[in-house]
Amino acid sequence: MPSMYLSQIRRWFLQSPPMEWGIMQLRDLLIGALRQGPIPQHVAFVMDGNRRFARSHGIETVEGHNLGFEALARVLEVCYKSGVKVVTIYAFSIENFKRSKFEVDALMEMAKTKLSQLAQHGDLLDRYGASVRVLGQRELLKEDVLEAMDRAMDLTKGNREAVLNVCFPYTSHDEITTAIRGTVQDYSRPLPSQQRSFSESHITHTIRARRLSVSDSLLKVRSHSPSSSATSDTEESTSSSTTLNPDTPFEDPALLEEDDTLPELRKFRDTYPDPETITPEVLNDHMFTADLPPLELLVRTSGVERLSDFMLWQCHQDTEIVFLKCLWPEFDLWTFLPVLVEWQWKRRKGKESERGVRSHGEKLVKAS
Repeated sequence: MPSMYLSQIRRWFLQSPPMEWGIMQLRDLLIGALRQGPIPQHVAFVMDGNRRFARSHGIETVEGHNLGFEALARVLEVCYKSGVKVVTIYAFSIENFKRSKFEVDALMEMAKTKLSQLAQHGDLLDRYGASVRVLGQRELLKEDVLEAMDRAMDLTKGNREAVLNVCFPYTSHDEITTAIRGTVQDYSRPLPSQQRSFSESHITHTIRARRLSVSDSLLKVRSHSPSSSATSDTEESTSSSTTLNPDTPFEDPALLEEDDTLPELRKFRDTYPDPETITPEVLNDHMFTADLPPLELLVRTSGVERLSDFMLWQCHQDTEIVFLKCLWPEFDLWTFLPVLVEWQWKRRKGKESERGVRSHGEKLVKAS
């Protein structure tokens, strides 16, 4: 309880008009200094610790989530003011439906209210030109929650400067499964002949099929031939034609009527996209974040060091993952600032190393 009193005194002191003015000036100065260096274009947050904060301060769990939303508003302002273009937040996991009905209903109601507040004209998102996107399984949500989310997205759809991705309800396994399902559906649709994929396996399969059809046709001609001389003539003409153009099927009208393999060839011509052309880029185009910058920084609070099924596909070799011990309601500029400064330092160091390797390589080339 004493810690709760200290927090209230601290909050009252910091919210006094002179202190608020001084903190705002200092904050703007620090953000201005940050903007002089590289800024991550896509930042993600696992907002963990609301319930623990509530328990440790003797308040209701719902109040802990409310304080977590206030922390989110502070962090969003810092991000957008610093030049971050995309912020992705883990607002609600599909696994969270396993929590008590009271807490789930409270979180749904809070999502409706807080998203509406964020999206209001002249509020935070409007000031920084940020649009709302809701990523996840919409069919798991109730109609009133969907309506509130659609209203928030509609109110901010004209904003083009930044993006707020709200993952609600979401897991990476579900996102990847959805992307694979979408890819399979795309590759199950026949392509027009002029858009066919000409991969090595496709060409090899076609040539083999045509050669088999020619061989079967020749066998049928021989079996129906009245004399060996006619058979010899047929073999010579076929041999010369296939030698000149081995990829061209035998075009004798009589054989086309008798050959049972040619209808399969005609079906094969109306081909499907080649599965060999499926690449990580193809799957990435089916992800929820397909048209957004790569994830450069992921931050999780509460001291837990795991991703909890969040942004597993988007994390790559250059993504900086930071685990902080503070709880999410305590997260603010003073906690986030060292993270951004360290990210900038590592990025500069990486670029210097690249330049050093490149210049060393150029020297070796000149020496040789």
